[in-house]
Amino acid sequence: MSGVNLRRIGIGMLGYAFMGKAHSHAWKDIPIFFWPPPAIPDLVVIYGRTENKVKEAALRYGYKRFTTNWREVVKDPEVEIVDNCLPNHLHKNPTIEAMEEGKHVVVEKPLARSAEEAKEILDAYRRSKVKAMVAFNYRFVPAVMLAKKLIDEGFLGRIYHFRARYLQDWLIDPNFPLVWRLQRESAGSGPLGDLGSHIVDLARYLIGEPKKVTGMMKTFIEERPLPRDPSKKGRVTVEDSFVATIEFENGAIGTLEATRFATGRKNYNNFEINGEKGSIEFNLERLNELKVYWHEEPIKDIEGWHTILVTEEHHPYIRYYWPSGHIIGWEHTFINELYHFLDAVVNDKDIGPQGATIEDGYRNMVILDAIAESAKRGLAIEIRY
Repeated sequence: MSGVNLRRIGIGMLGYAFMGKAHSHAWKDIPIFFWPPPAIPDLVVIYGRTENKVKEAALRYGYKRFTTNWREVVKDPEVEIVDNCLPNHLHKNPTIEAMEEGKHVVVEKPLARSAEEAKEILDAYRRSKVKAMVAFNYRFVPAVMLAKKLIDEGFLGRIYHFRARYLQDWLIDPNFPLVWRLQRESAGSGPLGDLGSHIVDLARYLIGEPKKVTGMMKTFIEERPLPRDPSKKGRVTVEDSFVATIEFENGAIGTLEATRFATGRKNYNNFEINGEKGSIEFNLERLNELKVYWHEEPIKDIEGWHTILVTEEHHPYIRYYWPSGHIIGWEHTFINELYHFLDAVVNDKDIGPQGATIEDGYRNMVILDAIAESAKRGLAIEIRY
C-alpha cells in the first residue's frame, strides 16, 4: 500500500518534559514500525509554560509550532488528538475542555489528583462523543500481555495471590529539591498516585475488581531544599512510601507497595501471581522476560521456574519490531499504546479492554483514595465506585 493516500491526523501535545518526550517519540515512530498505520500522526503544536524550553522542544521533537497557552492547543482546528502529559493538577481542566472541543484525548496517569476530580473528567467524557484513554503504558508490555493471556486461558487456574511492588530510590538524597511531585497541590499524592496507580491498574487488568483495601503511608524526609533557592527549605506534603493489602471480588488477596526510598531499586515494577496450577512473575527492569511456573510439569526433572524471552513474532506486538530474539525497550510500550489509541480513533474501535478507559482511570483513583483513607483512619475500606 502506498503512503500517498494515508490520512494525516493532527497531534497537540501538552507538556514537553519526561512524558512529553516519551509520547512525542512514540507518535513519530508509529509509521516506522506499524506500516501502514491507521493514519500518519502530524505533530502540530506543543505547549509548555516556559517559552525558551517549549520552543526548543518543538524543534527537537518536530512540532510545527509551540505555545505557552494550553487553550491554544485544545482549540486548534488542526489538532484532532490532544495528548495531556502535564503534571497531575493540570489533568482535569485541559482534558475536559479538549473533550468539549470535540478532541480525542490521551491523558497521563493518574487520571487526576482525587476520585472527585476523576469523576468530573468521567462525566465530561460521557457527555462527549470522543475517544479517550488513560496512559497506563504497562498494559502494553508484551510480557504483561502474555501474562494476561495465560491467566485468561486458565494457565494458573484459580488465583490465590497478587503481590506487586513498584520501587525506586531517587529521593534517597535528603538534599534532592522540592519538585512538584512532592507537593500535594500539584501531585495529589506521592508514590501512591505516581507508582501505585500503575500497580493498581495492573491488579485490575490482570486479576479483577478489588473489594476491600487497607493502607499505611509514611513520609521519611519532611523538608527539602527549594528548587530556586536551595538555601531555603519547604515542606514535603505527600507520602514517601505506602503499603497496602487488597482483597479481590474473586477471592484472591494481595499486597501493594510503592516507594522512592528503596535503595538500589531504579524502576522495579514487579508483580507475582500465584494460582492453583502455577505462578507468574514479571519485573519491568527485565521487561522482555516473563517467569512462569507450572506445578504439573510433564517432566519432573525440569520442574521449576522458567524464564520466557518474550521476543518471538507470535508474542504480542513483537512482529512490528525486530527479528525474533531481539529485545525491545521501555519506549516501545508507548508506541504500542498510542498505536492502539490511534487505531481506535481512526477505525472507531473500543479503547478497552486492552487500553485503559476513562472509567478505568476513575476506578483507579477510587482505589487510591481508599488506600489513603485507610492509612488515615486505620481501617479497612470497602471499594465503592
